Amino acid sequence: MTFEVRNLFVAPGHAYFGRYGQAPDDHPLVEVDALECVAGRGIQGDRFFDFKVDYKGQITFFDHAVLRGLVDALGLVDAPVSATRRNVLTDGVDLNAWIGAEFTIQGVRFFGVEECRPCGWMNEAFGHGGAEAWLKGRGGLRARILSDGVIRRGAA
Repeated sequence: MTFEVRNLFVAPGHAYFGRYGQAPDDHPLVEVDALECVAGRGIQGDRFFDFKVDYKGQITFFDHAVLRGLVDALGLVDAPVSATRRNVLTDGVDLNAWIGAEFTIQGVRFFGVEECRPCGWMNEAFGHGGAEAWLKGRGGLRARILSDGVIRRGAA
């Protein structure tokens, strides 16, 4: 199967996570050329690195086709790719098919744990009150990192 890794992001802190009932914090996602994946720990430099032992969201994925669908369906203009709040944007792969499965990208092994269920913060991130509802069942993938390695933009 051939697909593409289109965008890679890390965030130094939590803009939304753990902030229920508060305003978001100012921790934007930063686009990078490569992600250093550390087995069982997460992504070097990301907000969830060493968050919890065996954390189910050590790395997150989002399908760029879903982003295009969301933008079209809601008539969003200038929606930044970073609004997805995910680490890896892919193109050409069904991420839900990896739930409960081991998979490899550019030599790095992962285990797909569950869908990244969208929450109300998605409405804020995209600037549209319908984003959360539209993304149900299409919110991306949470995964554990099973081997050390680096993933980069490009063919997977």
